[in-house]
Amino acid sequence: MIRLFAAIEIPGTVRTRLSFLQGGVPGARWSPAENMHLTLRFIGEVDEATANDIDDVLSGLHAPAFELTLKGAGEFGGRDPHALWVGVAPNEALMRLAAKVESGLQRMGLQAETRKYAPHVTLARLRDAPIAKVREFLAAHALFDSGPFAVSGFTLFSSHGSSNGSLYRPERRYALSA
Repeated sequence: MIRLFAAIEIPGTVRTRLSFLQGGVPGARWSPAENMHLTLRFIGEVDEATANDIDDVLSGLHAPAFELTLKGAGEFGGRDPHALWVGVAPNEALMRLAAKVESGLQRMGLQAETRKYAPHVTLARLRDAPIAKVREFLAAHALFDSGPFAVSGFTLFSSHGSSNGSLYRPERRYALSA
Protein backbone atom coordinates (compact mmCIF):
# COMPACT_ATOMS: atom_id res chain seq x y z
CA MET A 1 0.00 0.00 0.00
CA ILE A 2 1.14 3.53 -0.75
CA ARG A 3 -0.24 6.85 0.54
CA LEU A 4 -0.60 9.40 -2.28
CA PHE A 5 -1.59 12.99 -2.95
CA ALA A 6 -1.44 15.28 -5.99
CA ALA A 7 0.05 18.72 -5.38
CA ILE A 8 1.75 21.76 -6.83
CA GLU A 9 5.34 22.13 -5.76
CA ILE A 10 6.23 25.51 -4.27
CA PRO A 11 9.44 27.13 -5.61
CA GLY A 12 12.37 27.13 -3.19
CA THR A 13 12.49 30.93 -2.89
CA VAL A 14 8.81 31.01 -1.87
CA ARG A 15 9.27 28.10 0.58
CA THR A 16 12.13 30.03 2.18
CA ARG A 17 9.89 33.10 2.60
CA LEU A 18 7.18 30.89 4.12
CA SER A 19 9.67 29.39 6.58
CA PHE A 20 10.46 32.93 7.81
CA LEU A 21 6.81 33.22 8.93
CA GLN A 22 7.14 30.21 11.21
CA GLY A 23 7.43 30.94 14.91
CA GLY A 24 5.75 32.54 17.88
CA VAL A 25 3.04 29.93 18.46
CA PRO A 26 3.59 27.48 21.34
CA GLY A 27 2.28 24.02 20.49
CA ALA A 28 3.01 24.43 16.76
CA ARG A 29 4.78 21.66 14.85
CA TRP A 30 6.12 23.68 11.91
CA SER A 31 6.26 22.12 8.45
CA PRO A 32 9.77 21.70 7.09
CA ALA A 33 10.30 23.93 4.05
CA GLU A 34 10.93 20.89 1.84
CA ASN A 35 7.44 19.56 2.71
CA MET A 36 5.57 22.73 1.74
CA HIS A 37 3.20 22.18 -1.18
CA LEU A 38 -0.27 23.11 -2.42
CA THR A 39 -2.46 20.00 -2.39
CA LEU A 40 -4.74 19.51 -5.36
CA ARG A 41 -6.23 16.26 -4.05
CA PHE A 42 -5.41 13.99 -1.12
CA ILE A 43 -5.81 10.42 -2.38
CA GLY A 44 -4.84 8.29 0.61
CA GLU A 45 -3.75 4.65 0.84
CA VAL A 46 -3.99 2.67 -2.39
CA ASP A 47 -2.50 -0.56 -3.74
CA GLU A 48 0.08 -0.59 -6.53
CA ALA A 49 -2.44 -1.35 -9.30
CA THR A 50 -4.60 1.59 -8.23
CA ALA A 51 -1.50 3.81 -8.02
CA ASN A 52 -0.72 2.89 -11.64
CA ASP A 53 -4.30 3.73 -12.66
CA ILE A 54 -3.99 7.09 -10.86
CA ASP A 55 -0.76 7.78 -12.76
CA ASP A 56 -2.54 6.96 -16.04
CA VAL A 57 -5.41 9.33 -15.21
CA LEU A 58 -3.13 12.19 -14.15
CA SER A 59 -0.90 11.67 -17.21
CA GLY A 60 -3.94 12.16 -19.42
CA LEU A 61 -5.03 15.49 -17.93
CA HIS A 62 -4.61 18.58 -20.09
CA ALA A 63 -4.55 22.04 -18.55
CA PRO A 64 -2.65 25.26 -19.23
CA ALA A 65 0.27 26.51 -17.17
CA PHE A 66 -0.57 29.53 -15.01
CA GLU A 67 0.73 31.92 -12.37
CA LEU A 68 -0.16 31.58 -8.71
CA THR A 69 0.16 33.94 -5.75
CA LEU A 70 0.09 32.82 -2.11
CA LYS A 71 -1.77 35.40 -0.06
CA GLY A 72 -2.87 35.87 3.55
CA ALA A 73 -2.86 33.50 6.50
CA GLY A 74 -5.51 31.45 8.24
CA GLU A 75 -6.27 28.54 10.51
CA PHE A 76 -8.41 25.45 10.52
CA GLY A 77 -10.32 24.52 13.66
CA GLY A 78 -11.97 27.76 14.79
CA ARG A 79 -12.06 27.88 18.60
CA ASP A 80 -9.75 24.86 18.75
CA PRO A 81 -7.27 25.58 15.92
CA HIS A 82 -5.35 22.57 14.64
CA ALA A 83 -3.47 24.05 11.65
CA LEU A 84 -1.98 27.31 10.41
CA TRP A 85 -1.76 28.00 6.69
CA VAL A 86 -1.07 30.54 3.96
CA GLY A 87 -3.86 30.94 1.44
CA VAL A 88 -4.02 31.50 -2.31
CA ALA A 89 -5.18 34.59 -4.20
CA PRO A 90 -8.32 33.78 -6.23
CA ASN A 91 -7.22 31.76 -9.26
CA GLU A 92 -9.59 30.20 -11.79
CA ALA A 93 -6.83 28.17 -13.49
CA LEU A 94 -5.95 26.52 -10.17
CA MET A 95 -9.61 25.76 -9.44
CA ARG A 96 -10.08 24.23 -12.92
CA LEU A 97 -6.95 22.08 -12.50
CA ALA A 98 -8.11 20.82 -9.09
CA ALA A 99 -11.55 20.05 -10.57
CA LYS A 100 -9.97 18.11 -13.46
CA VAL A 101 -7.87 16.06 -11.02
CA GLU A 102 -10.95 15.36 -8.88
CA SER A 103 -13.10 14.44 -11.88
CA GLY A 104 -10.46 12.13 -13.34
CA LEU A 105 -9.97 10.31 -10.04
CA GLN A 106 -13.72 9.89 -9.57
CA ARG A 107 -14.10 8.52 -13.13
CA MET A 108 -11.52 5.84 -12.33
CA GLY A 109 -13.52 4.82 -9.27
CA LEU A 110 -12.07 6.71 -6.31
CA GLN A 111 -14.50 8.14 -3.78
CA ALA A 112 -15.34 11.81 -4.22
CA GLU A 113 -13.63 14.29 -1.91
CA THR A 114 -16.30 15.35 0.58
CA ARG A 115 -14.74 18.67 1.60
CA LYS A 116 -14.92 21.79 -0.55
CA TYR A 117 -11.53 22.51 -2.12
CA ALA A 118 -9.76 25.19 -0.06
CA PRO A 119 -6.29 25.77 -1.56
CA HIS A 120 -3.62 26.47 1.05
CA VAL A 121 -0.05 25.69 2.10
CA THR A 122 0.13 24.23 5.61
CA LEU A 123 2.68 26.01 7.80
CA ALA A 124 2.06 24.15 11.07
CA ARG A 125 -0.04 21.57 12.87
CA LEU A 126 -1.18 22.75 16.28
CA ARG A 127 -1.68 20.99 19.58
CA ASP A 128 -3.06 23.00 22.52
CA ALA A 129 -1.86 26.26 20.99
CA PRO A 130 -2.96 29.35 22.96
CA ILE A 131 -5.73 31.02 20.95
CA ALA A 132 -4.26 34.47 21.67
CA LYS A 133 -0.94 33.42 20.07
CA VAL A 134 -2.77 31.99 17.06
CA ARG A 135 -4.64 35.29 16.63
CA GLU A 136 -1.38 37.24 16.93
CA PHE A 137 0.17 35.03 14.24
CA LEU A 138 -2.82 35.54 11.92
CA ALA A 139 -2.81 39.31 12.44
CA ALA A 140 0.95 39.53 11.84
CA HIS A 141 0.74 37.60 8.55
CA ALA A 142 -2.68 38.64 7.21
CA LEU A 143 -1.06 40.71 4.45
CA PHE A 144 1.47 38.06 3.35
CA ASP A 145 1.84 38.05 -0.44
CA SER A 146 4.35 35.77 -2.18
CA GLY A 147 4.09 37.61 -5.49
CA PRO A 148 3.22 35.56 -8.57
CA PHE A 149 5.15 32.44 -9.51
CA ALA A 150 4.83 30.15 -12.51
CA VAL A 151 3.07 26.79 -12.21
CA SER A 152 4.17 24.64 -15.13
CA GLY A 153 3.11 21.28 -13.71
CA PHE A 154 1.97 19.26 -10.73
CA THR A 155 3.28 16.21 -8.90
CA LEU A 156 2.03 12.91 -7.54
CA PHE A 157 3.64 12.52 -4.12
CA SER A 158 3.88 9.57 -1.78
CA SER A 159 3.83 10.17 1.96
CA HIS A 160 5.88 8.07 4.35
CA GLY A 161 5.70 8.32 8.14
CA SER A 162 8.87 8.77 10.16
CA SER A 163 9.76 9.71 13.73
CA ASN A 164 10.22 13.32 12.51
CA GLY A 165 6.82 13.50 10.80
CA SER A 166 5.89 12.70 7.22
CA LEU A 167 8.40 12.49 4.40
CA TYR A 168 7.05 13.37 0.95
CA ARG A 169 8.60 11.86 -2.14
CA PRO A 170 7.74 12.95 -5.70
CA GLU A 171 6.64 9.84 -7.60
CA ARG A 172 5.77 11.45 -10.93
CA ARG A 173 5.62 14.97 -12.36
CA TYR A 174 3.02 16.07 -14.93
CA ALA A 175 3.56 19.04 -17.22
CA LEU A 176 0.92 21.65 -17.92
CA SER A 177 0.73 23.05 -21.46
CA ALA A 178 2.56 26.28 -22.24
